[in-house]
Amino acid sequence: MNLTRILSIVFFATSLGLGYYLFHTINSTIQFKAAIVDTEKQITDKLSIIREAEKVYLSQFGHYTANWDSLINFIENEKVPITIRTEKITQLSYGEEQVEVQVDTIGYMPAKDRIFKKTFTMNVSTEGTFYGFLAKAGDYVLQGSPAYRFKPAEKEKIEVYPFTEQGTITGVAEIAPGTEVGRGTTLYNLWEYTLNPAVDIKTLAIVPGSNGKKFDIYVGKIDRNTVKVSVIEVRDPSPINPERKATNEAKNRQPLFFGSRVDVGTGGNWE
Repeated sequence: MNLTRILSIVFFATSLGLGYYLFHTINSTIQFKAAIVDTEKQITDKLSIIREAEKVYLSQFGHYTANWDSLINFIENEKVPITIRTEKITQLSYGEEQVEVQVDTIGYMPAKDRIFKKTFTMNVSTEGTFYGFLAKAGDYVLQGSPAYRFKPAEKEKIEVYPFTEQGTITGVAEIAPGTEVGRGTTLYNLWEYTLNPAVDIKTLAIVPGSNGKKFDIYVGKIDRNTVKVSVIEVRDPSPINPERKATNEAKNRQPLFFGSRVDVGTGGNWE
């Protein structure tokens, strides 16, 4: 075997080895970045639940809690009031509107439902004549799908009005076709999940991908115009993403967190 052939074999083998190395390196990098994205989504899902749970906790007890057991017990076992808000809009003679708001407690619901679900109503946007519902209680409706038939007072044709949000219908008003209704009349009550219901609440304090580390949590009070107000900050103490550092000037490149020790806001740096 001459020298040229030997060198060709050596170069070929080297090329194969280098190619495999490059492929393995690139593939590993892609997989690592994908793992970061997936893990950080799990982290922000938990932070979102913690934030909403703390806000509901604050509304019930007047303060946040830094005790994970208390927060988890609150989510899983406590109940909170169900309130209904009604609006009466009166058109005044000089062109202004008078809005009367009444809030009544009509029962209690699991705290978990309040935290994970958004409840809302669909109301008539203008006065006119109602001509029928196009969905029923129990239906899951999409934004933009047909909701009801209605003829505004200033128009001659009956129109189909769409749902402005998606969700499950829990209640339908008792309004007969042909009924004159005013602006603000409630037609539907609905709910929709706003947080990930698959998250295990029992492990809420544990940071995904951290080998069992817990979120850092701080609660306290600060002065705002001579009034003591509650503040909260919850942080990932050990980011899986090596690019996330507390020293980064841009907040969205810092370890994932929400809230502040010096401000009343509860915004998250991933939003």
